Amino acid sequence: MSVVPRPDGQPRFVIDDLRTDDKDAIDRAGALLVEAFPHWLPTMELARDEVMQALAADRICLVARAEDEILGWVGAIPGYSHAWELHPLVVRADVRREGIGRALVAALEERVRAEGALTLHLGTDDDRPTPGTSAGGVELFPDVLSHAANLRVIDHPAGFYLRMGFEVVGLIPDASGPGKPDILMAKRVSGDSDQSRS
Repeated sequence: MSVVPRPDGQPRFVIDDLRTDDKDAIDRAGALLVEAFPHWLPTMELARDEVMQALAADRICLVARAEDEILGWVGAIPGYSHAWELHPLVVRADVRREGIGRALVAALEERVRAEGALTLHLGTDDDRPTPGTSAGGVELFPDVLSHAANLRVIDHPAGFYLRMGFEVVGLIPDASGPGKPDILMAKRVSGDSDQSRS
């Protein structure tokens, strides 16, 4: 468990593991998914299933709590021998831009590093009606990598991940429909770039 203090030293929120027996917290975490991603998880039943999947024994699921409130949560999935996928990250709308997402990702990086990860990666769709990046709403073929290398953020979560040290490592054109790509991002979490060469 990690504690994020207020300026007076009192805990502002704590980050700890979401437990399978904490049904109230699971429901609150599911409600955050419905609120943030209604196009992906439009019902509590689907959202609760997503939370339960994040609680599988081989995954990591962390929540930010302030007393009985769930302010946000983040999950990670082992996909390769030395790389984990960040999935998902959600912060309650009324407390965004208060450092909760940043603290959750930092705590997750520590956890996956402890599991032997060298890389943390994610996909973030540009699938809203108005494109949030320079890759949204345009034809990315035949030069997809050029679009990835020159990606500009207009109003999209990719901006948060860039500030957290992630890099754009690719694009999947039309992943969520015509002109709606998935932006692939990754970050080294090992702290030792020579480790990957040994």
